[in-house]
Amino acid sequence: MEYFNLNDGYRIPKIGFGTYKLNGSDGVFAIDEALKNGYRLLDSAVNYENEGCVGRAIKNSAISRDEIFVTSKLPGRDHKYHKAINQIKESLYCMDLDYLDLYLIHWPNPQEDKYVEAWQALVDAKKWGLVKSIGVSNFESEHINKIYEASGVYPAVNQVELHPYWSSQKVREFDDAHQIITEAWSPLQRGGDAFKEHVISDLAKEHHKSLAQIILRWETQLNVIPIPKASSSNHQLSNLDIFDFKLSQNELDQITALDKIEERRFDPNQHQEF
Repeated sequence: MEYFNLNDGYRIPKIGFGTYKLNGSDGVFAIDEALKNGYRLLDSAVNYENEGCVGRAIKNSAISRDEIFVTSKLPGRDHKYHKAINQIKESLYCMDLDYLDLYLIHWPNPQEDKYVEAWQALVDAKKWGLVKSIGVSNFESEHINKIYEASGVYPAVNQVELHPYWSSQKVREFDDAHQIITEAWSPLQRGGDAFKEHVISDLAKEHHKSLAQIILRWETQLNVIPIPKASSSNHQLSNLDIFDFKLSQNELDQITALDKIEERRFDPNQHQEF
Protein backbone atom coordinates (compact mmCIF):
# COMPACT_ATOMS: atom_id res chain seq x y z
CA MET A 1 0.00 0.00 0.00
CA GLU A 2 1.18 3.51 -0.81
CA TYR A 3 0.36 6.48 1.45
CA PHE A 4 -0.22 10.22 1.37
CA ASN A 5 1.00 12.42 4.22
CA LEU A 6 -1.70 14.44 5.98
CA ASN A 7 -1.23 18.03 7.12
CA ASP A 8 -1.40 16.98 10.79
CA GLY A 9 1.53 14.55 10.71
CA TYR A 10 -0.40 11.32 10.15
CA ARG A 11 -0.57 9.37 6.90
CA ILE A 12 -3.44 7.84 4.94
CA PRO A 13 -3.58 5.01 2.35
CA LYS A 14 -3.80 6.14 -1.29
CA ILE A 15 -6.87 3.99 -1.87
CA GLY A 16 -9.65 3.03 0.50
CA PHE A 17 -12.60 0.68 0.75
CA GLY A 18 -16.10 2.17 0.65
CA THR A 19 -18.72 0.52 2.85
CA TYR A 20 -21.90 2.33 1.76
CA LYS A 21 -24.81 -0.17 1.73
CA LEU A 22 -22.63 -2.93 3.20
CA ASN A 23 -24.70 -4.00 6.17
CA GLY A 24 -25.33 -7.04 8.34
CA SER A 25 -23.48 -10.33 8.00
CA ASP A 26 -22.98 -9.85 4.26
CA GLY A 27 -21.36 -6.51 4.97
CA VAL A 28 -19.08 -7.98 7.63
CA PHE A 29 -18.02 -10.69 5.17
CA ALA A 30 -17.25 -8.17 2.40
CA ILE A 31 -15.21 -5.98 4.76
CA ASP A 32 -13.42 -9.06 6.13
CA GLU A 33 -12.44 -9.92 2.56
CA ALA A 34 -11.31 -6.36 1.85
CA LEU A 35 -8.95 -6.41 4.83
CA LYS A 36 -7.58 -9.82 3.83
CA ASN A 37 -7.07 -8.56 0.28
CA GLY A 38 -4.93 -5.64 1.43
CA TYR A 39 -7.22 -2.67 2.06
CA ARG A 40 -6.23 -0.64 5.09
CA LEU A 41 -8.63 2.32 4.84
CA LEU A 42 -12.27 1.65 5.71
CA ASP A 43 -14.77 4.44 5.01
CA SER A 44 -18.05 4.48 6.96
CA ALA A 45 -20.59 7.04 8.22
CA VAL A 46 -23.30 7.29 10.83
CA ASN A 47 -25.90 7.52 8.07
CA TYR A 48 -24.60 4.35 6.41
CA GLU A 49 -25.98 2.56 9.49
CA ASN A 50 -23.08 0.11 9.41
CA GLU A 51 -20.56 1.30 11.99
CA GLY A 52 -21.22 -1.85 14.03
CA CYS A 53 -20.65 -3.95 10.92
CA VAL A 54 -17.31 -2.24 10.27
CA GLY A 55 -16.27 -2.64 13.90
CA ARG A 56 -17.09 -6.35 13.86
CA ALA A 57 -14.99 -6.89 10.74
CA ILE A 58 -12.06 -5.11 12.41
CA LYS A 59 -12.46 -7.31 15.51
CA ASN A 60 -12.59 -10.42 13.30
CA SER A 61 -9.37 -9.46 11.54
CA ALA A 62 -5.92 -10.61 12.55
CA ILE A 63 -4.56 -7.27 11.35
CA SER A 64 -3.29 -4.96 14.08
CA ARG A 65 -5.63 -2.05 14.86
CA ASP A 66 -2.87 0.52 14.25
CA GLU A 67 -2.54 -0.73 10.66
CA ILE A 68 -6.23 -0.05 9.86
CA PHE A 69 -7.33 3.51 9.04
CA VAL A 70 -10.98 3.91 10.09
CA THR A 71 -13.19 6.79 8.96
CA SER A 72 -16.71 7.78 9.97
CA LYS A 73 -18.85 10.87 9.40
CA LEU A 74 -21.11 13.16 11.42
CA PRO A 75 -24.71 13.46 10.13
CA GLY A 76 -26.40 16.79 9.53
CA ARG A 77 -28.85 16.38 12.41
CA ASP A 78 -25.94 16.44 14.90
CA HIS A 79 -24.15 19.68 13.96
CA LYS A 80 -24.81 21.32 17.34
CA TYR A 81 -21.67 21.13 19.46
CA HIS A 82 -22.81 18.80 22.26
CA LYS A 83 -24.74 16.55 19.88
CA ALA A 84 -21.62 16.27 17.70
CA ILE A 85 -19.44 15.31 20.68
CA ASN A 86 -21.96 12.68 21.77
CA GLN A 87 -22.25 11.30 18.26
CA ILE A 88 -18.47 10.90 17.95
CA LYS A 89 -18.51 8.92 21.20
CA GLU A 90 -21.47 6.90 19.93
CA SER A 91 -19.54 6.05 16.76
CA LEU A 92 -16.71 4.74 18.91
CA TYR A 93 -19.15 2.67 20.99
CA CYS A 94 -20.82 1.26 17.86
CA MET A 95 -17.47 0.27 16.36
CA ASP A 96 -16.06 -0.86 19.73
CA LEU A 97 -12.93 1.22 19.11
CA ASP A 98 -10.85 3.45 21.37
CA TYR A 99 -10.27 6.04 18.64
CA LEU A 100 -11.09 6.84 15.04
CA ASP A 101 -8.35 7.63 12.54
CA LEU A 102 -10.50 10.17 10.71
CA TYR A 103 -13.84 11.82 11.43
CA LEU A 104 -15.59 14.01 8.86
CA ILE A 105 -18.55 16.38 8.81
CA HIS A 106 -20.63 14.55 6.21
CA TRP A 107 -22.29 17.60 4.59
CA PRO A 108 -22.04 21.33 5.38
CA ASN A 109 -25.82 21.93 5.36
CA PRO A 110 -25.16 25.67 4.86
CA GLN A 111 -28.86 26.53 4.96
CA GLU A 112 -28.85 25.58 8.65
CA ASP A 113 -25.38 27.10 9.07
CA LYS A 114 -24.21 25.07 12.07
CA TYR A 115 -21.20 23.43 10.46
CA VAL A 116 -18.75 25.80 12.20
CA GLU A 117 -20.13 24.62 15.54
CA ALA A 118 -19.76 21.01 14.40
CA TRP A 119 -16.18 21.71 13.31
CA GLN A 120 -15.28 23.03 16.77
CA ALA A 121 -16.58 19.76 18.21
CA LEU A 122 -14.26 17.83 15.89
CA VAL A 123 -11.31 20.08 16.82
CA ASP A 124 -11.95 19.34 20.51
CA ALA A 125 -12.48 15.62 19.90
CA LYS A 126 -9.04 15.55 18.29
CA LYS A 127 -7.51 17.32 21.31
CA TRP A 128 -9.11 14.75 23.61
CA GLY A 129 -7.79 11.78 21.61
CA LEU A 130 -11.16 10.52 20.40
CA VAL A 131 -10.00 10.96 16.80
CA LYS A 132 -6.56 11.31 15.26
CA SER A 133 -7.43 13.37 12.19
CA ILE A 134 -10.44 15.51 11.35
CA GLY A 135 -11.88 16.59 8.06
CA VAL A 136 -14.94 17.43 6.02
CA SER A 137 -17.01 15.95 3.23
CA ASN A 138 -18.73 17.75 0.36
CA PHE A 139 -17.30 21.13 1.43
CA GLU A 140 -16.61 23.90 -1.06
CA SER A 141 -13.79 26.41 -0.54
CA GLU A 142 -16.09 28.98 1.09
CA HIS A 143 -17.17 26.43 3.71
CA ILE A 144 -13.57 25.50 4.50
CA ASN A 145 -12.50 29.14 4.72
CA LYS A 146 -15.29 29.76 7.21
CA ILE A 147 -14.29 26.93 9.56
CA TYR A 148 -10.63 27.95 9.33
CA GLU A 149 -11.43 31.56 10.20
CA ALA A 150 -13.34 30.36 13.28
CA SER A 151 -10.84 27.77 14.49
CA GLY A 152 -7.45 28.32 12.87
CA VAL A 153 -7.53 24.65 11.83
CA TYR A 154 -7.74 23.36 8.27
CA PRO A 155 -9.24 19.92 7.65
CA ALA A 156 -6.82 17.11 6.86
CA VAL A 157 -9.22 15.62 4.28
CA ASN A 158 -12.09 16.81 2.10
CA GLN A 159 -14.15 13.95 0.68
CA VAL A 160 -16.18 14.95 -2.40
CA GLU A 161 -17.92 13.48 -5.40
CA LEU A 162 -15.23 12.81 -7.99
CA HIS A 163 -15.22 10.64 -11.10
CA PRO A 164 -14.46 11.08 -14.84
CA TYR A 165 -17.63 13.10 -15.36
CA TRP A 166 -17.00 15.36 -12.36
CA SER A 167 -13.32 15.90 -11.58
CA SER A 168 -14.01 18.55 -8.89
CA GLN A 169 -11.19 20.67 -10.29
CA LYS A 170 -11.82 23.84 -8.27
CA VAL A 171 -12.10 21.86 -5.04
CA ARG A 172 -8.93 19.93 -5.82
CA GLU A 173 -7.00 23.10 -6.58
CA PHE A 174 -8.12 24.70 -3.32
CA ASP A 175 -7.38 21.54 -1.32
CA ASP A 176 -3.93 21.16 -2.85
CA ALA A 177 -3.11 24.81 -2.10
CA HIS A 178 -3.96 24.27 1.57
CA GLN A 179 -2.35 20.83 2.03
CA ILE A 180 -5.77 19.16 2.28
CA ILE A 181 -6.04 15.65 0.84
CA THR A 182 -9.02 15.17 -1.47
CA GLU A 183 -10.93 11.89 -1.28
CA ALA A 184 -13.35 10.66 -3.96
CA TRP A 185 -16.73 9.20 -3.20
CA SER A 186 -18.40 7.49 -6.16
CA PRO A 187 -14.94 7.24 -7.80
CA LEU A 188 -16.22 4.89 -10.52
CA GLN A 189 -19.44 6.89 -11.00
CA ARG A 190 -22.54 5.09 -9.84
CA GLY A 191 -24.24 3.78 -12.95
CA GLY A 192 -20.92 3.47 -14.74
CA ASP A 193 -21.70 5.48 -17.89
CA ALA A 194 -18.09 6.69 -17.92
CA PHE A 195 -17.06 3.09 -18.66
CA LYS A 196 -18.53 3.58 -22.13
CA GLU A 197 -16.13 6.40 -22.97
CA HIS A 198 -13.67 5.54 -25.76
CA VAL A 199 -10.89 7.45 -24.01
CA ILE A 200 -11.06 5.11 -21.04
CA SER A 201 -11.46 1.91 -23.05
CA ASP A 202 -8.56 2.88 -25.32
CA LEU A 203 -6.32 3.55 -22.30
CA ALA A 204 -7.35 0.22 -20.77
CA LYS A 205 -6.19 -1.57 -23.92
CA GLU A 206 -2.98 0.48 -24.08
CA HIS A 207 -2.00 -0.30 -20.49
CA HIS A 208 -3.51 -3.81 -20.32
CA LYS A 209 -5.70 -2.79 -17.43
CA SER A 210 -9.43 -2.81 -16.67
CA LEU A 211 -11.63 0.24 -17.15
CA ALA A 212 -11.96 0.62 -13.38
CA GLN A 213 -8.19 0.42 -12.89
CA ILE A 214 -7.64 3.23 -15.40
CA ILE A 215 -10.11 5.49 -13.57
CA LEU A 216 -8.73 4.69 -10.12
CA ARG A 217 -5.16 5.29 -11.29
CA TRP A 218 -6.22 8.63 -12.82
CA GLU A 219 -7.57 9.64 -9.43
CA THR A 220 -4.50 8.62 -7.43
CA GLN A 221 -2.28 10.50 -9.90
CA LEU A 222 -4.41 13.59 -9.28
CA ASN A 223 -3.40 13.15 -5.61
CA VAL A 224 -6.93 12.00 -4.84
CA ILE A 225 -7.85 8.99 -2.68
CA PRO A 226 -10.57 6.89 -4.34
CA ILE A 227 -12.74 4.79 -2.04
CA PRO A 228 -14.43 2.24 -4.31
CA LYS A 229 -16.86 -0.32 -2.94
CA ALA A 230 -16.76 -3.92 -4.15
CA SER A 231 -18.48 -6.94 -2.62
CA SER A 232 -16.62 -9.60 -4.62
CA SER A 233 -13.07 -10.54 -3.73
CA ASN A 234 -12.01 -10.44 -7.40
CA HIS A 235 -13.19 -6.85 -7.83
CA GLN A 236 -11.58 -5.85 -4.55
CA LEU A 237 -8.23 -7.23 -5.68
CA SER A 238 -8.54 -5.70 -9.13
CA ASN A 239 -9.28 -2.25 -7.70
CA LEU A 240 -6.12 -2.43 -5.59
CA ASP A 241 -3.90 -3.44 -8.51
CA ILE A 242 -3.22 0.07 -9.80
CA PHE A 243 0.27 0.99 -8.64
CA ASP A 244 2.31 -0.90 -11.23
CA PHE A 245 1.70 1.55 -14.09
CA LYS A 246 1.42 5.30 -14.69
CA LEU A 247 -0.69 7.43 -16.97
CA SER A 248 1.07 10.23 -18.83
CA GLN A 249 0.04 13.84 -18.27
CA ASN A 250 -1.67 13.82 -21.66
CA GLU A 251 -3.62 10.70 -20.71
CA LEU A 252 -4.64 12.24 -17.38
CA ASP A 253 -5.83 15.36 -19.21
CA GLN A 254 -7.90 13.29 -21.64
CA ILE A 255 -9.88 11.76 -18.77
CA THR A 256 -10.25 15.08 -16.94
CA ALA A 257 -11.64 16.61 -20.14
CA LEU A 258 -14.66 14.28 -19.87
CA ASP A 259 -16.15 16.60 -17.21
CA LYS A 260 -19.93 17.00 -17.52
CA ILE A 261 -21.41 19.29 -14.91
CA GLU A 262 -24.88 17.82 -15.42
CA GLU A 263 -23.58 14.49 -14.14
CA ARG A 264 -22.91 15.90 -10.67
CA ARG A 265 -25.32 14.28 -8.23
CA PHE A 266 -25.62 16.91 -5.49
CA ASP A 267 -24.90 20.61 -5.00
CA PRO A 268 -23.39 21.05 -1.49
CA ASN A 269 -24.96 24.49 -1.22
CA GLN A 270 -28.44 23.02 -1.75
CA HIS A 271 -28.31 19.44 -0.45
CA GLN A 272 -29.51 18.98 3.13
CA GLU A 273 -28.47 15.85 4.99
CA PHE A 274 -30.15 14.76 8.20
